Amino acid sequence: MQDTTSTPVQENTQGPEPSTPQGASLPWLPIAWYGALLVVLFGPELYTMMQEWSSDDSMGHGFFVPVVSGYIIWQRREQLLNVPVKPHWSGWVLVVLGFVQLVFGTLGAEFTVMRIGFLESLFGILLLTAGPAVLREVAFPLILLLFMIRIPLFIYSQITFPLQLFSSAVADYVLTAIGIPVFREGNILELADHRLSVVEACSGIRSLLSLTFLSLVYGYFFENKTWIRAVLFLSTIPIAIATNAARVSITGIVSSYRREFAEGTYHTFEGWAIFVVALGILFGVHKLIHIIVALFDKKGDGHVSVPAN
Repeated sequence: MQDTTSTPVQENTQGPEPSTPQGASLPWLPIAWYGALLVVLFGPELYTMMQEWSSDDSMGHGFFVPVVSGYIIWQRREQLLNVPVKPHWSGWVLVVLGFVQLVFGTLGAEFTVMRIGFLESLFGILLLTAGPAVLREVAFPLILLLFMIRIPLFIYSQITFPLQLFSSAVADYVLTAIGIPVFREGNILELADHRLSVVEACSGIRSLLSLTFLSLVYGYFFENKTWIRAVLFLSTIPIAIATNAARVSITGIVSSYRREFAEGTYHTFEGWAIFVVALGILFGVHKLIHIIVALFDKKGDGHVSVPAN
C-alpha cells in the first residue's frame, strides 16, 4: 500500500522581496563633480547674468527661474529613482560645444552665446553621466532655465519698439475718445502741459517675459493636457500686449489730472496692479477653456435613443 500522504507546502508569509529601484545607482557624485567644474568655468558669466537680474527690470524674474526649476526636479525625485541609468557618449558633443561657445563668446563679448553654451553643457553632463531617459525626465525644468537668459539686444530692440508704438497708438485713441487733447509722434504723447514717452521699460516686454514663464509653470502644475498648456502659453502674448496698452492709457488719463501719477511710486504700483490683472486674465482663460471643453464633451455625449422594433 502506497503512502499517499502529501508533504505540506510552506507558504511564504513574508511577502515578496523588496525590489531595488532601477535608478538607485543614479550617479550623483559624477553629476556633482562635472556640475561643479561647469560652474567654475562659466562662473564669471553666471555672476554677470545675476547682476543683470537685479539691474534690468525686464529680467527681475531671473532670480525665481532656477528656484522653480530646482523645485520641479526635486518634486520628481521619485520618478528619477525609477528611471534606468544608461550613460551615453553623445553627451560629450554637447559639453564640447558648450565649451567652444564659452571661448568664442568670451572673445567676441557675446553673452548670449556663452549662456546658451552653459545650458548645452548642462544637458551634455546629464546625458553623459545618466543617459537619455534621465535627461527626458528633467527636460522641462531645464528648458525653463532659458528664461534666466536675457534676450539679445538686437532682437530685444526689434520686439520692444513695435510694442512701444502699439501702446502709444492705443493710448492716443483712448485719450482722444474721452476728450483729453493729445498729439502723438511715434512713441511720444504730447499732452496739454507735459509729455509722456513710452520708453522700452513701458513697452510691455517685462510683463510678457514674466507672464510667459508663469504660464508654463502654472500649466505644469495645474493642467494635464498638453494642448491646453500650449494655448495658455500663446495666450500670454495678447494678454501682455493688451494689458500694457491699457496701462499706458491709464497713465495718460491720470497724469492729465496729476502729473506725478506718471512717475515714481505711483507708476510702479500701477505696473504691479496691471500685472496682477494680466495674471487674473490668464487664469480666466484657463477656466474658460475648461468650460468650452466641458460643453463640447456634453454635446458629444448626447444621443437620441431609438426604440427597439
